[in-house]
Amino acid sequence: MFRRTFSAALLAPLAASLPSGARASTQPAATPSTGPARWTREAYIAAMQASGRPHDNITPATFDGIQRRKEAALKNIERYLAQRFGQADPAVLRAFAELPREYYHYHYADKRPLGAEAYEAEAKPWAIGYGSALSDYLGQAYMTQAAAPKATDTVLEIGTGSGFQSSLLSRIVTKVHSIEIIEPLGKAVANIYKPLGITNVATRVGDGFFGWPEVEGGFDIIIVTCAAQYVPPALFKQLKPGGRLLIPIGQPFKRGQFLFVYGKDAEGKVTSRKDVGVFFIPMTGTMMKGGAGSEGRS
Repeated sequence: MFRRTFSAALLAPLAASLPSGARASTQPAATPSTGPARWTREAYIAAMQASGRPHDNITPATFDGIQRRKEAALKNIERYLAQRFGQADPAVLRAFAELPREYYHYHYADKRPLGAEAYEAEAKPWAIGYGSALSDYLGQAYMTQAAAPKATDTVLEIGTGSGFQSSLLSRIVTKVHSIEIIEPLGKAVANIYKPLGITNVATRVGDGFFGWPEVEGGFDIIIVTCAAQYVPPALFKQLKPGGRLLIPIGQPFKRGQFLFVYGKDAEGKVTSRKDVGVFFIPMTGTMMKGGAGSEGRS
């Protein structure tokens, strides 16, 4: 979950719903869509079925309402990013326009679809079961732009959750690797990408404390979507020179967490800055055990 303390398919371009800044982008999506040519109610139902999740009996009127709310949410995201960064990144806006957030609104423990509630006017996190959450869309937009993703980047995400953040980054970068520690959630979410034609996301169940050391050359971006008490040493090791590491730091289930942004220069020197106040669910596994065996693997 992301709390701001300051006051397909869809993978085909949806020019009509893109904010003005997004249409100005010249950066192509990292991977072309292999899904249906248009995101419709029927495409939504088919994608839900293909992902192995029960779908709600969503009516045409409800589906149309979701799309209208999406247009309003995209404008809200554009305004919000412009306020925070001076200008919204067109690639981030386009990625949000390309993804159907309703597809990710799902409670995995209850096997209950929540698509009809997507694009709420006041952005908020949504429980998806097993103690995990789909972060609010403004927070996800903020972290994505703060990571400054480029088309050539390779990304590591710690905390797959709903799969929305990894899907969002997949529309911008070359490759995303995502780790989820909660086994039933990680296994279920691994099935959601293919029905949308997303082919550049790799997932695994494991302890993100150790990163993904098998990826040769490391990562241009590492984004952690759970609160840690400190940065796991393996993540610094796997960050490429010139890379960015975003991680919430703070005590579990307590206020006072902050997003920290780290960078590594060509000589391997790491710098950091304290960014915005946030509130995330905690990083579990080795982090909660005091970091024993930090050079091992999950």
